[in-house]
Amino acid sequence: MRNLIFSTLAVAMLSGLAMADDVKGKVIAVIDGNTLQVADNADQIHNILLIGIDSPELGQEFGQEARQFLEKMILGKHVTITFQGKDRLGNALAVVKINGKKDPRLELLKEGLAWTAEKNPLADLESYRSSAQLKGKGLWKQDNPTPPWIYRREQTMLQRKSS
Repeated sequence: MRNLIFSTLAVAMLSGLAMADDVKGKVIAVIDGNTLQVADNADQIHNILLIGIDSPELGQEFGQEARQFLEKMILGKHVTITFQGKDRLGNALAVVKINGKKDPRLELLKEGLAWTAEKNPLADLESYRSSAQLKGKGLWKQDNPTPPWIYRREQTMLQRKSS
C-alpha cells in the first residue's frame, strides 16, 4: 500500500512538472515557415522552431508562401508552448498550440508547405505530409521538390567554394 501511495504521489508530481514546462505567450514575429518568436507572460522572448517539421527556406520555392501562411494563422495569437529540447545549433524545439488547441504544424503539412523532419519523422505528422503530397498541394505541385535540409547543405557548400 505504501508503494502504491508513493507511486501515485510520484506520478502526480511528475505530471505537475510536465505542466510547469508549458509556457503561455503571444506570437510577436514569424521568421519563416517553421520559426517564430513568442513573448511569454513574463515578457521573455523565445525563438521557437516547430518540432517535427521543416518548411522551405525563404529563398526556395514556397518558402515565402509558408512564412505568410504561418504568419496569417499565428501572428498576434495567444499560444501554449511545450518545449521538447533543442536542435544541434541550440535552437528551442517545441510544440505550439494556438489558444491551447490548434497545431500550426498540421496546417502547414496539410497545405503542402512543410516536410516532416529529415530524421525520425513522427508518424502522426507523416500522414498529413503524405496526404498533401498525394493531392499535389503546395510544394508537392513540383515534380521533385528540394527538401530544405538539402537546400541548406547546398548553400553552405556554395558559400565555402566562393570563400
